[in-house]
Amino acid sequence: MAFSNLGRAPRTLHPGAWWVWALSLAVAASHTTNPLLLGLIIAVAGLVVANRRSDAPWAVAFRLYAYVGALVLASRIFFRILIGGEDGGHVLFTLPSIPLPSIAAGITLLGPTSAEELLGGFYDGLRLATMIICIGAANALANPKRMLKAVPGALYEVGTAVTVALSVAPQLVESVQRVRRARRLRAGRQRGMKALKGVVIPVLEDAMNRSLRLAAAMDSRGYGRRGYLSPRVRTLIGVCVLGGLVGVCVGVYGVLDGTSTWLGLPMLVAGLVAAAVGFVLGGRRVRRTRYRPDRWRLEETLVALSGVGACALLFLTGHVDATDLYPSLNPLRWPELSPWHALSLLVGVVPAWLAPRPVPVMEVSR
Repeated sequence: MAFSNLGRAPRTLHPGAWWVWALSLAVAASHTTNPLLLGLIIAVAGLVVANRRSDAPWAVAFRLYAYVGALVLASRIFFRILIGGEDGGHVLFTLPSIPLPSIAAGITLLGPTSAEELLGGFYDGLRLATMIICIGAANALANPKRMLKAVPGALYEVGTAVTVALSVAPQLVESVQRVRRARRLRAGRQRGMKALKGVVIPVLEDAMNRSLRLAAAMDSRGYGRRGYLSPRVRTLIGVCVLGGLVGVCVGVYGVLDGTSTWLGLPMLVAGLVAAAVGFVLGGRRVRRTRYRPDRWRLEETLVALSGVGACALLFLTGHVDATDLYPSLNPLRWPELSPWHALSLLVGVVPAWLAPRPVPVMEVSR
């Protein structure tokens, strides 16, 4: 009975839940080059965004990330044709070769291009494009301004920079749409490169005005106010936070790589413990208040667990059908879709129905 009422009352979901869900899907995408599985991850992310995207300005950024992913995919294939060479026996076409001087290690541009090279570039590019689309899904679903409130005090300054950086793309998309709408109202008929000047300058001016308004708002709210701490405690905080983050990065790499026992889980746990100590101590030096703090409820837990569960199940089922995660290029074979892998990724589509409906922007502004 409790689960039947989930997602019915419109409210804003905690942005951390969306980021945990999206990053888990991105980690799952990094664990395979199978285009069928990667396409399934893109479909899962797109379905959740379509069902739970609000009408906020940052929600229109998902299309931009999809374009960036397509550009990355095309560039990887292009560079495989440019400097890939012949890797396999299935030559598709041959272009005039351009040998480079010996200082460039004898690299030859163009020349024969095989199906193995094109598929290798397609697989790698699609994996990177899928990860970009997952990040775009988080940007389209999570409010970047509300995300700043959930950042620990020790990372408040860094979190501000990251939040502003993540909100650049949605704000640019919103500015471009507003400028184009204004041009249509003024009967602007220029298109293509001729209209670029009339679009770029207003967009840059709008970005500058937003930056000034943000700086004024932060200054009026007493941003940057610090509590007094001794130099020894500040040094301890910096060592714990930086050392912990480095340990987490090395541990995540070790877990994903799987080639070292001490670089994996032990380093990850040690980094998390050191970072937690730094967060607790660093939170004392930043004094801030929160208005209507975002609470972590059952829906947030289900959304986060859906992404983590999909990633974990893909890792576990990878030991059963490991060959389906990385399609063979030599010998050349068609990629196959394991039902266990597909079912594990379908767990990530749960937020499309269990997550609460977003509150319309017009209702928030009232």
